[in-house]
Amino acid sequence: MRAVVTRVKNARVEIDGKINGKTDGGFLVLLGVGPNDTEASCDRLADKVCGLRIFEDENEKMNLNLEQVGGSLLVISQFTLFADCKSRRPGFSGAAKPDLAIPLYERFMAQCEARGFHVEHGEFGADMQVFSQNDGPVTILLDTDTL
Repeated sequence: MRAVVTRVKNARVEIDGKINGKTDGGFLVLLGVGPNDTEASCDRLADKVCGLRIFEDENEKMNLNLEQVGGSLLVISQFTLFADCKSRRPGFSGAAKPDLAIPLYERFMAQCEARGFHVEHGEFGADMQVFSQNDGPVTILLDTDTL
């Protein structure tokens, strides 16, 4: 699995002009699932994301985690994180099919909720507009193949 985790002051996702999910501070997580991903890799990624210490403490050092700042998550499915860009037109055969991707996307969110975080989300496969006010900016790339 791959995740792009952005520290945000706020973020929202709209579908058909209506807000589907939002956070007023925390993480915007773009989440991609690969064909070889498992429940174990999903759980490992959720643990890593929820534990990231990328919020500033009183000394302006990135030392605080999501729980310590009372943040929440907005999670957006993003199969394009597995794009093959060998040619100018990306291919997406490296992304998991929906029958694997949807359950792992839902499991990731459930794992974050089980850790006590409020999670909102987009809609898998929908045409979404994502808006965010990045904080920092701070953006972290995570891949379960390297965790």
